Amino acid sequence: MTAAGPAAAALLARGELTVRGRIREASNAALYCTVTHEGHEAACVYKPVAGERPLWDFPDGTLAGREVAAYEVSQATGWGLVPPTVLRDGPYGEGMCQLWVEMAPGAELLALVDGEEPGPGWKAIGPAEVGEGRTALLVHADDERLRRLAVFDAVINNADRKGGHLLPTAEGLLYGIDHGVTFNAEDKLRTLLWGWAGEPLTQEALGVLEGLRSALTAAGPLTAVLAPLITPAEIDATRARVDSLLTTGVHPRPGTDWPAIPWPPV
Repeated sequence: MTAAGPAAAALLARGELTVRGRIREASNAALYCTVTHEGHEAACVYKPVAGERPLWDFPDGTLAGREVAAYEVSQATGWGLVPPTVLRDGPYGEGMCQLWVEMAPGAELLALVDGEEPGPGWKAIGPAEVGEGRTALLVHADDERLRRLAVFDAVINNADRKGGHLLPTAEGLLYGIDHGVTFNAEDKLRTLLWGWAGEPLTQEALGVLEGLRSALTAAGPLTAVLAPLITPAEIDATRARVDSLLTTGVHPRPGTDWPAIPWPPV
């Protein structure tokens, strides 16, 4: 089953979850699993709430709840930027369950280049130390899929958009994963996708943001979906970020009170 399959969320929510191993690179408990239901099977990631490390700057709610909230916002945009994700009970209690996405080998979205300007087809992120007193320019692809993800991250206030969280597929799709540190009521946007900072938002993005504004009214459908997942203050802040993007009409610029680029960047 692919990440775009219409029955994926139902399979994740209803299927029998079997742990196959642990993803050791993850900073919190992340388990590689299979999920089976009525003859269908898929690989998935299960992150139990019991395995989450407390974060001083995200004291409310859970990482799992924010991961599911990010998926719901992604669905509301119509862009499908996050693999199907549900909150469910599992072998180690309640947690986030997300469809596993296989990344296509050789897809180049980030690069280090010599010089002070990116070449054609690339956007500058900033200088990076490469050893022995040398620096290079860190760049990301000038890719419409990444640009949509940059808008999405600005809406959900993603504090950790690293290169390793970008999953291009063999079908030409691009997914973002690891959204546990999102939706904070304070500005915490940290990302590698600064290449469009200050540039006008596309007409497509403005239309999507208008749709989110309607869905996030007090009685809106997205507000109702997010209410069990994040706090009222976080929903209000999400609504305010959408309004701000529509008012300015441009991609946000890096702030000065918070490191703009996550570390390590990948």
